[in-house]
Amino acid sequence: MTRPKPQRKPQQPKWSMFPLMHDNVAFLLEVEDLHFTFHDLDEDIGSIQTYDTSIMGRFNCRNKRCESNGWSSMRIAITIRMYPGEQYNARVYHQRCIACNLLSKPILDDSYAERVAYRLKKWCGVELELPEFSGQSKGPHAKEFCEGCKAGHCSEGRRIDGLVAALSNFSLGGI
Repeated sequence: MTRPKPQRKPQQPKWSMFPLMHDNVAFLLEVEDLHFTFHDLDEDIGSIQTYDTSIMGRFNCRNKRCESNGWSSMRIAITIRMYPGEQYNARVYHQRCIACNLLSKPILDDSYAERVAYRLKKWCGVELELPEFSGQSKGPHAKEFCEGCKAGHCSEGRRIDGLVAALSNFSLGGI
C-alpha cells in the first residue's frame, strides 16, 4: 500500500508586477510626449534596458495569528525593464514580516509611477534633474527580510554589501 505524498503548500510569490498602475505611469510620461504600453511577460529576455532601484510603500502581514500591524518601507526593491516597441514593466519585490517571516506583497504609493516614469524618460534621452528624496527611514534596511536583496536586485542591499567590503579592507595600521 503506497502512502499519498504530503501536499506541499504552494510557494508564495517573491515579487509582483502592477499593470493596473500603468495609467499613473502613462500620465507622467505624456508630459514628454512618450507613449509606452505595459509588457505583461515578467522576464529579462528581450529587454533592452534594466535598472534596479527602490520605491516606498506599506506592507500588511496576511498571517491572521501574527501580532504585526504591518510596516512601512522606504526601500522596496524594484527592477524596471524597457522592451522594444515602447514597452516596459517593473518587478516589485516582496518583504517578509519581521514578526512571523511570512511574505507580504506591498501596497504602493505614488513613488512607483514617479520612479518608473523617471527611468523611462532617462532611457529616452529626456534631460531631467535628480528627483528629491522625501521621507525619513525609521530604521536600518533588514536584508534578511528583503526578497530584492536575496535576488540580488536591491540597491540598498548592494550599498550595504559595498560598505561592509570596504570596511573589511580597512586597516588600523598595526594598532
